[in-house]
Amino acid sequence: MTNDGEAPEDESLDSEPLVVPEALEGERLDRAVALLTGWSRADVQELVRDGGVLVGGRPAAKSHRLRRGEVIELLDRPPVEGLPTAEPVPVDVVYEDDAVIVVDKPAGLVVHPAPGHVHGTLVNGLLARYPELADVGDPERPGIVHRLDRDTSGLLVVARTPESYDALVVAMSERAVDRRYVALVGGIPEARRGVIDAPIGRSERRRTRMAVREGGRPARTRFEVHATWPERSLALLECHLESGRTHQIRVHLGAIGHPVVGDPAYGGRPGTDLGLSRPFLHAAGLAFAHPVDGHAVALESPLPPELAQALDALGPPAG
Repeated sequence: MTNDGEAPEDESLDSEPLVVPEALEGERLDRAVALLTGWSRADVQELVRDGGVLVGGRPAAKSHRLRRGEVIELLDRPPVEGLPTAEPVPVDVVYEDDAVIVVDKPAGLVVHPAPGHVHGTLVNGLLARYPELADVGDPERPGIVHRLDRDTSGLLVVARTPESYDALVVAMSERAVDRRYVALVGGIPEARRGVIDAPIGRSERRRTRMAVREGGRPARTRFEVHATWPERSLALLECHLESGRTHQIRVHLGAIGHPVVGDPAYGGRPGTDLGLSRPFLHAAGLAFAHPVDGHAVALESPLPPELAQALDALGPPAG
C-alpha cells in the first residue's frame, strides 16, 4: 500500500541526492555518507558493498575519495532498530476526537522514523501526545494511514484506534477520501482541467526516483488551473488524487511537462527567485466520512507563509 494514498511506502524515497560539500573534499565515501546521513559507518559500508550507494550514477568503492560537487545517490537504507518513542515534537492538531486525529504538517518534518531520521518525526510527537497510538496499525509507523513527503506541507489524517485504522485504510483504497493539493508549476497547461492517467513505478534509470512507466501501478491525478502568470510561465493548480502512489503529484505533473516549482528531482525549476527552498506543494484540503458514525469531516489548510509569500512575489495573476 502506498504513500499519499492507501498506506505509507518506503521513506527512503524521500532521500534527495547528496551533493558533496567543500568540507568533505577528499573524504572517503563511507565516512562522508555516514557524516551526511547520521548512519553508522558499518551500515554505510554494507550498503556500499551491496551496490546501494552511487557516485555520479555508478557504484563506487567505500574507499573512493570524493570531489566537491559530486552527487551521491542512496538506493537503500539500513534497517531502523527499535520502535519509535515519544518525543516533544510540536504537532499542529486541527481536529481530534476519540477515533481520528488530523494534523497540519509543516514542510521539513518527516512523518515517521527511518534511518537518518530516527528522532524528531511527526510520529514521535504524536506518541508523546497520544500514547495509545503505539497499538494502532504498523508498530513502526503507528496510526499512519497515508504520508506526506518530507517537504510537502498540509493535512494528514491519523487513526487513533485499530478500528478506525482499518476503516481509513479501506476508505483510502476505495478512493473515498478526498485529498486536495495546491501546486505552483512551470508552464501553463493548455486545458483548464484535465486528468493524468499514467502508471507509476520506480524509475529504471534512477532507483531513488519514481517515474511514469509501463508496468507501474495505476495512478490518476485530476487537476484544474486556478491562476496563471504568462510572463513568468507559471500556473497555480489544484490537484486531486484519485489514487495514492509515491510522489504521485510530483511525478505526474513532471511527466506532462509542468513540474512543481522548487522540485528539481522531477524537473522543476528552482524556487529561489520566489524565496522558496522547498517544492511549492501543499495538501490544502481533506474530506472523509468519519470511520465510526460516517459523519462528514472536511478540513482546509491555508498556504503556509513561505508559499503565500511566493505568490505575493509573483504579483496579480493574469487569470
